[in-house]
Amino acid sequence: MALLRSIATVSGYTLLSRVTGFIRDILVAGMLGAGTVSDAFFVAFRFPNLFRRLFAEGAFQAAFVPIFAGLIETDGRAAAHLFARRAFSVLAVILLVFTAALEVFMPVVMVVIAPGFDAVPGKMELATELTRIAFPYLLFISLVSLQSGVLNSLGYFAAAAAAPILLNLTLIAALIGLTPVLETSGHALAWGVFAAGVIQFAWLFWHCRRVGMTLWPVVPRLTERVRLLGKRVVPVVLGGSLYQINLLIGTILASLLADGAVSWLYYADRVTQLPLGVVGVAVSTALLPALSRRLKAGDHTAARNDQNRALEVALLLTLPAAAALMVIPGPVIGTLFERGAFSKADTAATAGALVAFATGLPSYVLVKILAQAFFAREDTVMPVRIAAAAMLANIVLNVILMQVWGHVGIALAASLSNWGNAAALAWVLQRRGHLGVDARLRERLPRIVGATALMSVALWAGAWALTDPLAAGDPWRPLALAGLVAGGVIVYGTAAQVTGAARFDDLRAMLRRRP
Repeated sequence: MALLRSIATVSGYTLLSRVTGFIRDILVAGMLGAGTVSDAFFVAFRFPNLFRRLFAEGAFQAAFVPIFAGLIETDGRAAAHLFARRAFSVLAVILLVFTAALEVFMPVVMVVIAPGFDAVPGKMELATELTRIAFPYLLFISLVSLQSGVLNSLGYFAAAAAAPILLNLTLIAALIGLTPVLETSGHALAWGVFAAGVIQFAWLFWHCRRVGMTLWPVVPRLTERVRLLGKRVVPVVLGGSLYQINLLIGTILASLLADGAVSWLYYADRVTQLPLGVVGVAVSTALLPALSRRLKAGDHTAARNDQNRALEVALLLTLPAAAALMVIPGPVIGTLFERGAFSKADTAATAGALVAFATGLPSYVLVKILAQAFFAREDTVMPVRIAAAAMLANIVLNVILMQVWGHVGIALAASLSNWGNAAALAWVLQRRGHLGVDARLRERLPRIVGATALMSVALWAGAWALTDPLAAGDPWRPLALAGLVAGGVIVYGTAAQVTGAARFDDLRAMLRRRP
Protein backbone atom coordinates (compact mmCIF):
# COMPACT_ATOMS: atom_id res chain seq x y z
CA MET A 1 0.00 0.00 0.00
CA ALA A 2 1.58 3.28 -1.13
CA LEU A 3 1.40 5.93 1.57
CA LEU A 4 0.62 8.73 -0.86
CA ARG A 5 -2.07 6.64 -2.52
CA SER A 6 -3.79 6.30 0.85
CA ILE A 7 -3.35 10.03 1.48
CA ALA A 8 -4.86 10.78 -1.94
CA THR A 9 -7.89 8.57 -1.19
CA VAL A 10 -8.59 10.26 2.14
CA SER A 11 -7.88 13.72 0.68
CA GLY A 12 -10.26 13.21 -2.22
CA TYR A 13 -13.19 12.23 -0.04
CA THR A 14 -12.29 14.85 2.56
CA LEU A 15 -12.29 17.50 -0.17
CA LEU A 16 -15.76 16.39 -1.25
CA SER A 17 -16.82 16.50 2.40
CA ARG A 18 -15.50 20.04 2.77
CA VAL A 19 -17.28 21.14 -0.41
CA THR A 20 -20.61 19.79 0.85
CA GLY A 21 -19.76 21.34 4.21
CA PHE A 22 -19.36 24.76 2.57
CA ILE A 23 -22.73 24.35 0.85
CA ARG A 24 -24.17 23.54 4.28
CA ASP A 25 -22.52 26.56 5.89
CA ILE A 26 -23.58 28.87 3.06
CA LEU A 27 -27.19 27.84 3.70
CA VAL A 28 -26.73 28.23 7.47
CA ALA A 29 -25.16 31.67 7.06
CA GLY A 30 -27.94 32.81 4.76
CA MET A 31 -30.75 31.58 7.03
CA LEU A 32 -29.23 32.18 10.49
CA GLY A 33 -26.55 34.84 9.90
CA ALA A 34 -24.40 35.61 12.95
CA GLY A 35 -26.58 36.16 15.99
CA THR A 36 -28.43 34.51 18.84
CA VAL A 37 -29.75 31.40 17.09
CA SER A 38 -26.54 30.75 15.16
CA ASP A 39 -24.39 31.20 18.29
CA ALA A 40 -26.63 28.78 20.20
CA PHE A 41 -26.49 26.14 17.46
CA PHE A 42 -22.73 26.39 16.96
CA VAL A 43 -22.19 25.81 20.68
CA ALA A 44 -24.65 22.88 20.53
CA PHE A 45 -22.77 21.43 17.54
CA ARG A 46 -19.25 22.10 18.78
CA PHE A 47 -19.79 20.58 22.23
CA PRO A 48 -20.41 16.95 21.10
CA ASN A 49 -17.82 17.42 18.36
CA LEU A 50 -15.26 18.37 20.99
CA PHE A 51 -15.82 15.16 22.94
CA ARG A 52 -15.95 13.17 19.72
CA ARG A 53 -12.50 14.41 18.74
CA LEU A 54 -11.12 14.11 22.26
CA PHE A 55 -12.38 10.64 23.14
CA ALA A 56 -12.83 9.15 19.72
CA GLU A 57 -11.20 10.66 16.64
CA GLY A 58 -8.15 11.99 18.45
CA ALA A 59 -7.52 9.85 21.50
CA PHE A 60 -9.30 6.61 20.73
CA GLN A 61 -7.91 6.13 17.24
CA ALA A 62 -4.40 7.13 18.31
CA ALA A 63 -4.50 4.50 21.08
CA PHE A 64 -6.57 1.88 19.22
CA VAL A 65 -4.90 1.73 15.79
CA PRO A 66 -1.35 0.79 16.97
CA ILE A 67 -2.73 -2.08 19.09
CA PHE A 68 -5.13 -3.29 16.39
CA ALA A 69 -2.55 -2.99 13.58
CA GLY A 70 0.05 -4.71 15.75
CA LEU A 71 -2.32 -7.62 16.45
CA ILE A 72 -2.92 -8.08 12.73
CA GLU A 73 0.84 -8.17 12.19
CA THR A 74 1.60 -10.62 15.01
CA ASP A 75 -1.54 -12.62 15.89
CA GLY A 76 -3.68 -12.37 12.77
CA ARG A 77 -7.08 -10.94 11.85
CA ALA A 78 -9.15 -13.14 14.17
CA ALA A 79 -7.39 -11.90 17.31
CA ALA A 80 -7.59 -8.31 16.10
CA HIS A 81 -11.31 -8.72 15.35
CA LEU A 82 -12.05 -10.02 18.86
CA PHE A 83 -10.12 -7.14 20.40
CA ALA A 84 -12.07 -4.63 18.27
CA ARG A 85 -15.42 -6.12 19.36
CA ARG A 86 -14.44 -5.97 23.02
CA ALA A 87 -13.24 -2.38 22.66
CA PHE A 88 -16.47 -1.52 20.83
CA SER A 89 -18.62 -2.94 23.65
CA VAL A 90 -16.74 -1.23 26.46
CA LEU A 91 -16.73 2.10 24.59
CA ALA A 92 -20.48 1.85 23.95
CA VAL A 93 -21.25 1.34 27.67
CA ILE A 94 -19.03 4.24 28.72
CA LEU A 95 -20.58 6.53 26.12
CA LEU A 96 -24.14 5.63 27.12
CA VAL A 97 -23.44 6.54 30.75
CA PHE A 98 -21.55 9.71 29.82
CA THR A 99 -24.23 10.90 27.40
CA ALA A 100 -27.02 10.30 29.91
CA ALA A 101 -25.15 12.21 32.63
CA LEU A 102 -24.49 15.21 30.36
CA GLU A 103 -28.12 15.32 29.27
CA VAL A 104 -29.19 15.62 32.91
CA PHE A 105 -26.63 18.27 33.87
CA MET A 106 -26.65 20.22 30.57
CA PRO A 107 -27.96 23.50 32.10
CA VAL A 108 -25.00 23.57 34.50
CA VAL A 109 -22.54 22.61 31.76
CA MET A 110 -23.83 25.36 29.48
CA VAL A 111 -23.10 28.01 32.11
CA VAL A 112 -19.47 26.84 32.00
CA ILE A 113 -18.96 26.62 28.22
CA ALA A 114 -20.99 29.73 27.24
CA PRO A 115 -21.13 32.01 30.29
CA GLY A 116 -21.75 35.16 28.25
CA PHE A 117 -25.03 33.84 26.80
CA ASP A 118 -26.86 34.94 29.96
CA ALA A 119 -26.48 38.54 28.81
CA VAL A 120 -28.98 37.96 25.98
CA PRO A 121 -32.51 36.98 27.13
CA GLY A 122 -33.37 33.41 26.13
CA LYS A 123 -29.99 32.65 24.56
CA MET A 124 -28.74 30.36 27.34
CA GLU A 125 -32.03 28.40 27.38
CA LEU A 126 -31.96 28.00 23.59
CA ALA A 127 -28.33 26.80 23.62
CA THR A 128 -29.16 24.27 26.36
CA GLU A 129 -32.15 22.91 24.44
CA LEU A 130 -30.28 22.58 21.15
CA THR A 131 -27.30 20.93 22.83
CA ARG A 132 -29.54 18.35 24.50
CA ILE A 133 -31.00 17.46 21.10
CA ALA A 134 -27.63 17.21 19.37
CA PHE A 135 -25.49 15.64 22.10
CA PRO A 136 -26.42 11.94 21.45
CA TYR A 137 -24.48 12.43 18.20
CA LEU A 138 -21.42 11.80 20.39
CA LEU A 139 -22.49 8.22 21.09
CA PHE A 140 -22.89 7.21 17.46
CA ILE A 141 -19.99 9.16 15.98
CA SER A 142 -17.54 7.83 18.58
CA LEU A 143 -18.44 4.27 17.60
CA VAL A 144 -18.02 5.40 13.99
CA SER A 145 -14.49 6.46 14.88
CA LEU A 146 -13.66 2.97 16.15
CA GLN A 147 -15.09 1.45 12.97
CA SER A 148 -12.96 3.89 10.97
CA GLY A 149 -9.85 2.78 12.86
CA VAL A 150 -10.58 -0.84 11.95
CA LEU A 151 -11.04 -0.04 8.26
CA ASN A 152 -8.02 2.28 8.09
CA SER A 153 -5.78 -0.34 9.71
CA LEU A 154 -6.81 -2.80 7.01
CA GLY A 155 -6.05 -0.29 4.27
CA TYR A 156 -9.67 0.64 3.48
CA PHE A 157 -9.75 4.43 3.75
CA ALA A 158 -12.58 5.43 1.40
CA ALA A 159 -15.67 4.52 3.45
CA ALA A 160 -14.49 6.26 6.62
CA ALA A 161 -13.35 9.34 4.71
CA ALA A 162 -16.74 9.55 2.97
CA ALA A 163 -18.77 9.37 6.20
CA PRO A 164 -18.64 13.15 6.92
CA ILE A 165 -20.32 13.76 3.56
CA LEU A 166 -23.39 12.05 5.01
CA LEU A 167 -23.35 14.51 7.92
CA ASN A 168 -23.37 17.50 5.58
CA LEU A 169 -26.11 16.10 3.34
CA THR A 170 -28.25 15.27 6.38
CA LEU A 171 -27.86 18.77 7.82
CA ILE A 172 -28.72 20.34 4.47
CA ALA A 173 -31.84 18.18 4.23
CA ALA A 174 -32.82 18.99 7.83
CA LEU A 175 -32.30 22.73 7.35
CA ILE A 176 -34.49 22.80 4.24
CA GLY A 177 -37.07 20.20 5.26
CA LEU A 178 -37.53 20.76 9.01
CA THR A 179 -37.21 24.55 9.36
CA PRO A 180 -40.82 25.19 8.24
CA VAL A 181 -42.22 22.79 10.88
CA LEU A 182 -39.97 23.50 13.88
CA GLU A 183 -39.53 26.50 16.16
CA THR A 184 -36.26 27.76 14.61
CA SER A 185 -33.67 26.77 12.02
CA GLY A 186 -31.41 25.97 14.96
CA HIS A 187 -33.83 23.25 16.07
CA ALA A 188 -33.87 21.80 12.56
CA LEU A 189 -30.07 21.65 12.48
CA ALA A 190 -29.84 20.10 15.97
CA TRP A 191 -32.19 17.27 14.97
CA GLY A 192 -30.17 16.91 11.78
CA VAL A 193 -27.00 16.39 13.84
CA PHE A 194 -28.73 13.63 15.82
CA ALA A 195 -29.93 11.89 12.65
CA ALA A 196 -26.50 12.20 11.00
CA GLY A 197 -24.88 10.25 13.83
CA VAL A 198 -27.26 7.32 13.29
CA ILE A 199 -26.76 7.38 9.51
CA GLN A 200 -22.95 7.47 9.70
CA PHE A 201 -22.94 4.61 12.21
CA ALA A 202 -25.08 2.44 9.91
CA TRP A 203 -22.82 3.30 6.93
CA LEU A 204 -19.60 2.21 8.66
CA PHE A 205 -21.22 -0.84 10.28
CA TRP A 206 -22.13 -2.10 6.82
CA HIS A 207 -18.62 -1.48 5.45
CA CYS A 208 -16.99 -3.26 8.38
CA ARG A 209 -19.27 -6.21 7.68
CA ARG A 210 -18.18 -6.21 4.03
CA VAL A 211 -14.52 -6.72 5.00
CA GLY A 212 -15.29 -9.43 7.55
CA MET A 213 -14.96 -7.20 10.62
CA THR A 214 -18.57 -6.87 11.79
CA LEU A 215 -18.46 -5.27 15.22
CA TRP A 216 -21.24 -7.17 16.97
CA PRO A 217 -21.28 -6.30 20.68
CA VAL A 218 -20.00 -8.81 23.22
CA VAL A 219 -20.30 -8.85 26.99
CA PRO A 220 -18.10 -5.90 28.10
CA ARG A 221 -14.92 -7.23 29.70
CA LEU A 222 -11.86 -5.33 30.83
CA THR A 223 -9.32 -7.71 29.33
CA GLU A 224 -5.62 -6.97 29.47
CA ARG A 225 -5.58 -5.34 26.04
CA VAL A 226 -8.75 -3.35 26.69
CA ARG A 227 -7.23 -2.04 29.93
CA LEU A 228 -4.07 -1.16 28.00
CA LEU A 229 -6.22 0.71 25.51
CA GLY A 230 -7.89 2.61 28.37
CA LYS A 231 -4.56 3.58 29.89
CA ARG A 232 -3.38 5.00 26.59
CA VAL A 233 -6.60 6.84 25.78
CA VAL A 234 -6.50 9.11 28.83
CA PRO A 235 -3.21 10.90 28.11
CA VAL A 236 -3.84 11.01 24.35
CA VAL A 237 -7.03 12.99 25.03
CA LEU A 238 -4.90 16.09 25.45
CA GLY A 239 -1.90 15.12 23.37
CA GLY A 240 -3.88 14.54 20.18
CA SER A 241 -6.65 17.10 20.55
CA LEU A 242 -5.12 20.45 21.45
CA TYR A 243 -6.74 22.11 18.45
CA GLN A 244 -10.27 21.27 19.62
CA ILE A 245 -9.55 22.23 23.22
CA ASN A 246 -8.26 25.59 22.04
CA LEU A 247 -11.44 26.06 20.03
CA LEU A 248 -13.57 25.36 23.11
CA ILE A 249 -11.55 27.84 25.16
CA GLY A 250 -12.00 30.36 22.36
CA THR A 251 -15.75 29.71 22.29
CA ILE A 252 -16.05 30.28 26.05
CA LEU A 253 -14.15 33.56 25.84
CA ALA A 254 -15.92 34.66 22.63
CA SER A 255 -19.27 34.28 24.39
CA LEU A 256 -18.13 37.15 26.64
CA LEU A 257 -17.59 39.44 23.63
CA ALA A 258 -20.07 40.89 21.13
CA ASP A 259 -23.15 39.00 20.01
CA GLY A 260 -22.00 37.09 16.92
CA ALA A 261 -18.37 36.58 17.99
CA VAL A 262 -18.87 32.82 18.40
CA SER A 263 -20.29 32.67 14.87
CA TRP A 264 -17.44 34.73 13.35
CA LEU A 265 -14.90 32.32 14.83
CA TYR A 266 -16.95 29.33 13.67
CA TYR A 267 -17.17 30.48 10.03
CA ALA A 268 -13.44 31.36 9.94
CA ASP A 269 -12.57 27.98 11.43
CA ARG A 270 -14.75 26.23 8.83
CA VAL A 271 -12.71 27.77 6.01
CA THR A 272 -9.47 26.80 7.76
CA GLN A 273 -10.78 23.26 8.09
CA LEU A 274 -10.71 22.77 4.31
CA PRO A 275 -6.90 22.55 3.94
CA LEU A 276 -6.55 21.15 7.47
CA GLY A 277 -8.89 18.28 6.66
CA VAL A 278 -7.77 17.66 3.10
CA VAL A 279 -4.08 17.67 4.06
CA GLY A 280 -3.59 17.31 7.82
CA VAL A 281 -6.28 14.79 8.66
CA ALA A 282 -5.66 12.82 5.47
CA VAL A 283 -1.90 12.56 5.97
CA SER A 284 -2.10 11.69 9.67
CA THR A 285 -4.90 9.16 9.09
CA ALA A 286 -2.86 7.30 6.48
CA LEU A 287 0.43 7.67 8.37
CA LEU A 288 -0.54 6.13 11.75
CA PRO A 289 -1.34 2.57 10.60
CA ALA A 290 1.60 2.62 8.18
CA LEU A 291 4.06 3.69 10.91
CA SER A 292 2.58 1.25 13.42
CA ARG A 293 3.01 -1.74 11.14
CA ARG A 294 6.50 -0.65 9.96
CA LEU A 295 7.73 -0.28 13.53
CA LYS A 296 6.09 -3.53 14.65
CA ALA A 297 7.95 -5.28 11.84
CA GLY A 298 11.23 -3.57 12.85
CA ASP A 299 11.58 -1.64 9.57
CA HIS A 300 12.72 1.69 11.04
CA THR A 301 14.24 2.93 7.77
CA ALA A 302 10.94 2.61 5.94
CA ALA A 303 9.12 4.22 8.87
CA ARG A 304 11.43 7.24 8.76
CA ASN A 305 11.00 7.54 4.99
CA ASP A 306 7.20 7.45 5.35
CA GLN A 307 7.40 10.19 7.96
CA ASN A 308 9.57 12.41 5.77
CA ARG A 309 7.31 11.96 2.76
CA ALA A 310 4.27 12.78 4.90
CA LEU A 311 5.94 16.00 6.06
CA GLU A 312 6.91 16.84 2.47
CA VAL A 313 3.40 16.36 1.11
CA ALA A 314 1.87 18.27 4.04
CA LEU A 315 4.13 21.30 3.63
CA LEU A 316 3.80 21.24 -0.16
CA LEU A 317 0.03 21.65 0.14
CA THR A 318 -0.38 23.52 3.43
CA LEU A 319 2.01 26.47 3.01
CA PRO A 320 0.33 27.80 -0.15
CA ALA A 321 -3.12 27.26 1.38
CA ALA A 322 -2.18 29.27 4.47
CA ALA A 323 -0.66 32.04 2.35
CA ALA A 324 -3.74 32.25 0.13
CA LEU A 325 -6.09 32.59 3.11
CA MET A 326 -3.95 35.40 4.50
CA VAL A 327 -3.74 37.28 1.17
CA ILE A 328 -7.41 37.13 0.09
CA PRO A 329 -9.50 36.54 3.27
CA GLY A 330 -12.16 39.14 2.39
CA PRO A 331 -13.04 37.76 -1.06
CA VAL A 332 -13.14 34.21 0.31
CA ILE A 333 -15.47 34.94 3.24
CA GLY A 334 -17.59 37.43 1.30
CA THR A 335 -18.15 35.11 -1.64
CA LEU A 336 -18.95 32.10 0.53
CA PHE A 337 -21.17 33.62 3.19
CA GLU A 338 -22.20 37.25 2.52
CA ARG A 339 -25.87 36.94 1.65
CA GLY A 340 -29.18 36.94 3.45
CA ALA A 341 -28.67 37.46 7.20
CA PHE A 342 -24.87 37.49 6.87
CA SER A 343 -23.85 41.15 6.51
CA LYS A 344 -20.81 43.00 5.18
CA ALA A 345 -19.78 43.71 8.79
CA ASP A 346 -19.92 39.97 9.49
CA THR A 347 -17.64 39.40 6.49
CA ALA A 348 -15.04 41.86 7.79
CA ALA A 349 -15.12 40.39 11.30
CA THR A 350 -14.86 36.80 10.02
CA ALA A 351 -12.05 37.68 7.58
CA GLY A 352 -9.94 39.05 10.44
CA ALA A 353 -10.35 35.79 12.36
CA LEU A 354 -9.51 33.81 9.20
CA VAL A 355 -6.16 35.57 8.80
CA ALA A 356 -5.30 34.79 12.42
CA PHE A 357 -6.27 31.12 12.08
CA ALA A 358 -4.37 30.83 8.78
CA THR A 359 -1.08 31.89 10.40
CA GLY A 360 -1.23 28.68 12.41
CA LEU A 361 -2.49 26.35 9.68
CA PRO A 362 0.90 24.71 8.95
CA SER A 363 1.41 24.11 12.67
CA TYR A 364 -1.95 22.32 13.00
CA VAL A 365 -0.91 19.91 10.24
CA LEU A 366 2.58 19.43 11.70
CA VAL A 367 1.15 18.57 15.12
CA LYS A 368 -1.09 15.91 13.58
CA ILE A 369 1.84 14.31 11.76
CA LEU A 370 4.44 14.59 14.53
CA ALA A 371 2.03 13.24 17.15
CA GLN A 372 1.65 10.04 15.11
CA ALA A 373 5.37 9.35 15.57
CA PHE A 374 4.73 9.15 19.33
CA PHE A 375 1.48 7.21 19.07
CA ALA A 376 2.91 4.65 16.62
CA ARG A 377 5.65 3.96 19.20
CA GLU A 378 2.93 3.64 21.86
CA ASP A 379 4.18 6.71 23.75
CA THR A 380 1.16 8.65 24.97
CA VAL A 381 2.86 10.45 27.86
CA MET A 382 5.14 12.99 26.21
CA PRO A 383 2.51 14.48 23.84
CA VAL A 384 0.19 15.18 26.77
CA ARG A 385 2.91 17.01 28.68
CA ILE A 386 3.63 19.17 25.68
CA ALA A 387 -0.09 19.74 25.04
CA ALA A 388 -0.68 20.77 28.64
CA ALA A 389 2.02 23.43 28.40
CA ALA A 390 0.63 24.63 25.07
CA MET A 391 -2.89 24.88 26.49
CA LEU A 392 -1.69 26.99 29.40
CA ALA A 393 0.06 29.26 26.89
CA ASN A 394 -3.15 29.44 24.87
CA ILE A 395 -5.20 30.53 27.87
CA VAL A 396 -2.70 33.23 28.81
CA LEU A 397 -2.45 34.48 25.22
CA ASN A 398 -6.25 34.45 24.87
CA VAL A 399 -6.74 36.64 27.92
CA ILE A 400 -4.06 39.08 26.74
CA LEU A 401 -4.80 39.26 23.01
CA MET A 402 -8.61 39.42 23.25
CA GLN A 403 -8.20 42.66 25.20
CA VAL A 404 -6.45 44.16 22.17
CA TRP A 405 -8.03 42.49 19.13
CA GLY A 406 -11.22 40.92 20.48
CA HIS A 407 -12.25 37.72 18.68
CA VAL A 408 -9.26 38.04 16.30
CA GLY A 409 -6.97 37.85 19.34
CA ILE A 410 -8.65 34.57 20.32
CA ALA A 411 -7.89 33.07 16.91
CA LEU A 412 -4.32 34.36 16.98
CA ALA A 413 -3.74 32.89 20.45
CA ALA A 414 -4.79 29.46 19.17
CA SER A 415 -2.31 29.72 16.29
CA LEU A 416 0.62 30.85 18.43
CA SER A 417 0.09 28.17 21.07
CA ASN A 418 -0.14 25.49 18.40
CA TRP A 419 3.16 26.60 16.85
CA GLY A 420 4.69 26.10 20.28
CA ASN A 421 3.16 22.63 20.43
CA ALA A 422 4.59 21.68 17.03
CA ALA A 423 8.05 23.01 17.87
CA ALA A 424 8.16 21.08 21.15
CA LEU A 425 7.05 17.81 19.52
CA ALA A 426 9.70 18.17 16.81
CA TRP A 427 12.42 18.96 19.37
CA VAL A 428 11.66 15.87 21.47
CA LEU A 429 11.51 13.60 18.43
CA GLN A 430 14.81 15.01 17.18
CA ARG A 431 16.51 14.37 20.52
CA ARG A 432 15.24 10.79 20.56
CA GLY A 433 16.48 10.15 17.03
CA HIS A 434 12.98 9.67 15.63
CA LEU A 435 12.92 12.77 13.41
CA GLY A 436 15.66 12.49 10.84
CA VAL A 437 14.89 15.08 8.17
CA ASP A 438 16.41 13.61 5.00
CA ALA A 439 18.27 15.42 2.22
CA ARG A 440 15.27 15.47 -0.09
CA LEU A 441 13.07 17.29 2.43
CA ARG A 442 15.86 19.77 3.32
CA GLU A 443 16.37 20.49 -0.37
CA ARG A 444 12.70 20.95 -1.23
CA LEU A 445 11.45 23.00 1.73
CA PRO A 446 13.04 26.33 0.63
CA ARG A 447 11.78 25.70 -2.90
CA ILE A 448 8.25 25.19 -1.55
CA VAL A 449 8.57 28.49 0.33
CA GLY A 450 9.77 30.24 -2.84
CA ALA A 451 6.91 28.87 -4.93
CA THR A 452 4.46 29.95 -2.20
CA ALA A 453 5.87 33.49 -2.24
CA LEU A 454 5.42 33.75 -6.03
CA MET A 455 1.84 32.53 -5.73
CA SER A 456 1.10 35.08 -2.96
CA VAL A 457 2.28 37.96 -5.14
CA ALA A 458 0.14 36.69 -8.03
CA LEU A 459 -2.93 36.40 -5.77
CA TRP A 460 -2.45 39.91 -4.39
CA ALA A 461 -2.13 41.36 -7.91
CA GLY A 462 -5.11 39.36 -9.13
CA ALA A 463 -7.30 40.50 -6.22
CA TRP A 464 -6.37 44.12 -6.95
CA ALA A 465 -7.21 43.71 -10.64
CA LEU A 466 -10.56 42.06 -9.80
CA THR A 467 -11.61 44.58 -7.14
CA ASP A 468 -14.94 45.41 -8.81
CA PRO A 469 -16.05 41.84 -9.69
CA LEU A 470 -15.13 40.71 -6.16
CA ALA A 471 -17.27 43.43 -4.56
CA ALA A 472 -20.44 42.56 -2.65
CA GLY A 473 -23.52 42.26 -4.84
CA ASP A 474 -21.64 41.73 -8.10
CA PRO A 475 -23.18 38.74 -9.94
CA TRP A 476 -19.74 37.73 -11.21
CA ARG A 477 -18.29 37.50 -7.72
CA PRO A 478 -18.22 33.65 -7.48
CA LEU A 479 -16.65 33.33 -10.92
CA ALA A 480 -14.10 36.04 -10.10
CA LEU A 481 -13.04 34.21 -6.94
CA ALA A 482 -12.91 30.88 -8.79
CA GLY A 483 -10.71 32.44 -11.46
CA LEU A 484 -8.46 34.02 -8.85
CA VAL A 485 -8.03 30.70 -7.01
CA ALA A 486 -7.45 28.82 -10.27
CA GLY A 487 -4.80 31.36 -11.26
CA GLY A 488 -3.08 30.94 -7.90
CA VAL A 489 -3.05 27.16 -8.30
CA ILE A 490 -1.57 27.43 -11.80
CA VAL A 491 1.15 29.84 -10.66
CA TYR A 492 2.04 27.67 -7.66
CA GLY A 493 2.01 24.42 -9.65
CA THR A 494 4.21 25.91 -12.35
CA ALA A 495 6.61 27.45 -9.82
CA ALA A 496 6.82 24.18 -7.89
CA GLN A 497 7.67 22.26 -11.04
CA VAL A 498 10.22 24.81 -12.29
CA THR A 499 11.98 25.22 -8.93
CA GLY A 500 11.93 21.50 -8.13
CA ALA A 501 9.67 21.88 -5.10
CA ALA A 502 7.64 19.01 -6.55
CA ARG A 503 8.12 16.67 -9.49
CA PHE A 504 5.32 14.97 -11.38
CA ASP A 505 7.47 11.84 -11.72
CA ASP A 506 7.82 11.62 -7.93
CA LEU A 507 4.07 11.97 -7.44
CA ARG A 508 3.35 9.27 -10.01
CA ALA A 509 5.90 6.94 -8.41
CA MET A 510 4.50 7.40 -4.91
CA LEU A 511 0.91 6.96 -6.10
CA ARG A 512 1.76 3.70 -7.87
CA ARG A 513 0.44 0.70 -5.96
CA ARG A 514 3.25 -1.35 -4.43
CA PRO A 515 3.15 -5.11 -3.91
